[in-house]
Amino acid sequence: MAIRNTALRGHLFRRLPRWLMLLILAHVLGLVSSFDAMMSTRTAPGAVAWIVSLNAVPYVAVPAYWVFGRSRFQGYVLSRRDEDSVLSATLADKLAELQARRYSGQDNDRHVAGIEQLAKLPVLAGNKVELLIDGEDAYGSIFAGIAAAEKYVLVQSYIIKSDAVGQQLQDALVSKAKEGVRVYLLYDEIGSHALSTSYLDELRLAGVNVHHFHSNRGRGNRFQLNFRNHRKIVVVDGQSGWLGGFNMGEEYLHGHPQLGPWRDTHLVVEGPAALALQLVFLEDWHWATEDILDLPWTPSIHRGHATPVLVLPSGPADRFETASLMIQQAIHSAHERIWISSPYFVPDEGVQSMLKLAALNGVDVRILIPERPDNALTFWAAYAFLGPMLDAGVKVYRYQEGFLHGKAFLVDDSMAAVGTVNLDNRSFRLNFEVTALVLDKPFAATVADMFVDDFARSRQMQPEDIRQLTFGHRARSRAAYLFAPLL
Repeated sequence: MAIRNTALRGHLFRRLPRWLMLLILAHVLGLVSSFDAMMSTRTAPGAVAWIVSLNAVPYVAVPAYWVFGRSRFQGYVLSRRDEDSVLSATLADKLAELQARRYSGQDNDRHVAGIEQLAKLPVLAGNKVELLIDGEDAYGSIFAGIAAAEKYVLVQSYIIKSDAVGQQLQDALVSKAKEGVRVYLLYDEIGSHALSTSYLDELRLAGVNVHHFHSNRGRGNRFQLNFRNHRKIVVVDGQSGWLGGFNMGEEYLHGHPQLGPWRDTHLVVEGPAALALQLVFLEDWHWATEDILDLPWTPSIHRGHATPVLVLPSGPADRFETASLMIQQAIHSAHERIWISSPYFVPDEGVQSMLKLAALNGVDVRILIPERPDNALTFWAAYAFLGPMLDAGVKVYRYQEGFLHGKAFLVDDSMAAVGTVNLDNRSFRLNFEVTALVLDKPFAATVADMFVDDFARSRQMQPEDIRQLTFGHRARSRAAYLFAPLL
């Protein structure tokens, strides 16, 4: 009798219309996927949103979730976090060398004690740091540094284009490789999707070691397109390092055809902090290729300069939400001012609350964002939460003279940071990023001057700007804000 009932059920299932069978399968996959979302999504609102959509419209939400929804990068093991990893064993002595260069000063505990724990790297003493504003300064410094390389060059970029600047990079790397210098180039395959095969072939033919980041490597990342390596790093001979907002493309030098001049910020450091940047590159290269680069490792103290620098890598493989916590710690430690520049400004609720509380406590809180954005969703989403921030006393400036792309912040008169982190969910939870925090009053003064100049080229928003919005504008803003987890 049981056999007959089983056969009958199988017969009835086979007689179901194909569309109904596919619908049932979609809902089963939605149920399974919603359990994964419940267990792995980092924020409760994000988990609830995915669970509802996965069960309500699984035929749309299931593929979207497995491509865009997950916030954990599976398999990427940081040597500084896993003491049993092969990379950790290889770099143990080199990490000890960095620890020996640790800076200890009275401002250290106040500003970055917790951030050191996140970075698993110390604040390093004995550096020379220079702020690079806009394309001519940044590219001039980078290409001069590459030309001076004697042993090796490490280059990592989110976007590389086959235009004039990309060609200049290619020529510089080919020239050094032909001189016998070891050259390594790592790029993000999504950010650099338009990079031609011939461009890469010419580099390889000249002896340059080229690889993409391989963001979908690993069983847990097979369908992912959402994780990006957004880092921009150049290291020459372990002595000098560059990082900041500049990718490798002509628009970063001469401006965007629609958005106008490109306003960006970069940084060059000479000294032990360059090796901390090298460590970040080595970890990414190891993930992409499974190779461990054997490079010279001799921290150099820059004579005549003792600037303390902390290099903070962050990303979806971290145990904590490193970038978000870094920003919150910076806001918390501010007594007089916290000035932040970010082209994409859709911070999570924790950062929003910290900014409002700091302003209510009398801290001079200023946010610098573009007037003309290159991302419509980010532009509209900001209007959904700017009103309460303006009411709390947060000052929001919109840059007028082109597109603002710099990522920097300033705390009081003693700490400044330059890096790749935007104040949005993508940088906080989905992208691999890197930031240099500099504990130095002269450097902070230079960054303050940069901000003052940018504020002079901006318009300050007023609470009335939000109150006067039309209903249609408000509706678009709220709808765009729903996509904040993907922005």
